[in-house]
Amino acid sequence: MKVYVETYGCALNKADSSLMKALLISRGHEVVREISDADVVVINTCTVRRDSEEKVLKRLKELSRLNKKLVIAGCMAATQPYTLKQVVPTASLISPQNITKIVDAVESNSIVNFILGVRDTSRLTCSVEGVIASIPIAEGCLGNCSYCIVKLARRRLVSYKPELIVGVVKEVVGRGVVEVELTAQDTASYGLDLGNVNLPELLKMIIDNVDGNYMIRVGMANPDTLEPILDEVIEVLKEPKVFKYLHIPLQSGDDRVLKIMNRRYSVDTFISIVRELRRKIPGISIATDVIVGHPGEGDEEFENTVKVINEVQPDKVHIAQYTLRPRTEASAMPQVSEGVKKLRSSQLTKIVEEVGMKINKEYVGGLAKVLIVSKGFRSNSLICRTYNYKPVVIYEDLRVGSSVYVVITNATYYDLRGRLYRVN
Repeated sequence: MKVYVETYGCALNKADSSLMKALLISRGHEVVREISDADVVVINTCTVRRDSEEKVLKRLKELSRLNKKLVIAGCMAATQPYTLKQVVPTASLISPQNITKIVDAVESNSIVNFILGVRDTSRLTCSVEGVIASIPIAEGCLGNCSYCIVKLARRRLVSYKPELIVGVVKEVVGRGVVEVELTAQDTASYGLDLGNVNLPELLKMIIDNVDGNYMIRVGMANPDTLEPILDEVIEVLKEPKVFKYLHIPLQSGDDRVLKIMNRRYSVDTFISIVRELRRKIPGISIATDVIVGHPGEGDEEFENTVKVINEVQPDKVHIAQYTLRPRTEASAMPQVSEGVKKLRSSQLTKIVEEVGMKINKEYVGGLAKVLIVSKGFRSNSLICRTYNYKPVVIYEDLRVGSSVYVVITNATYYDLRGRLYRVN
């Protein structure tokens, strides 16, 4: 049969879609690029935020009118199966734990629902876009955040075996990948369920066993699981093949709100981790996440978050307005008004942009070696990455995947602009 796969959400979802495509192809099915050519449509869903859910539901209503066999996979299949059945009663459902049953769902003559079960970690694939590969190293997490519905979808931590991950890295690097992103809901918790390996040890195994021209980017690491292995992580981040970059979510700069969120660290812990990273790895880029308007956040608590951002000065901050998710602890709490959330988001965004501009302006006039990772949106533009994962836009006709030297000529709050100095 001809199958069309459409994906929403994070790098884990993209990797799941890649695995589904590979399994379908191995069974003799054809994965098509156009939905009009398909006999079966597979939608891999995301439910992390309300707007993500609404986007998926709107799309499903459109697809229900096509009279094609429909399979709904991903996080919404696990967390909101009844909602999906109300929109598309004839769809088959597959939770993230049952992704490897995609062939059964596609080939079945009846409606099937694979919701329960445990993830099969004997298979691992990744999402590859150009020369960038996103490789999941674990499923699920050890946390229980009050606002998070993904926990209900991805469940408890299940780590992939290190030799499996090393094998996938070796394969994609052999195919020309130059940026390897190791992704998980919390990379710092990797291996805690296995008992004999952790994140820095995995990184060292990859570096020692995979030759080639590539750089590793470590995905999001929570403060509570990062702190016990921080010294080891710092040492491996110093390796030439690892970007000097770390994404550490703050979520709130107020300890009382962090407790309401069920985040298992304090503001001081976050600040001390960032200070130690910057002390031992000069130039490291720090990215973070902040949720504004979480239940329990008043004006004073929000101002505490502003103070932390001004003190820490992260290179990149992703700001999300809290959205109520069903079946979460925070959904039963008194809610902050939409108007207040929008105002706080706007205020914090202005501060974040000022901080980003201040940091990036310091690079102007400097010389940097960069890795070209993709073509830009504009004609003849290229997106490059520095040693600390700063994005640099240049306008040249050069090969994606190559390294060059550039002079930084300008800056915005979110990227750098440069011109070619010399080819490496």
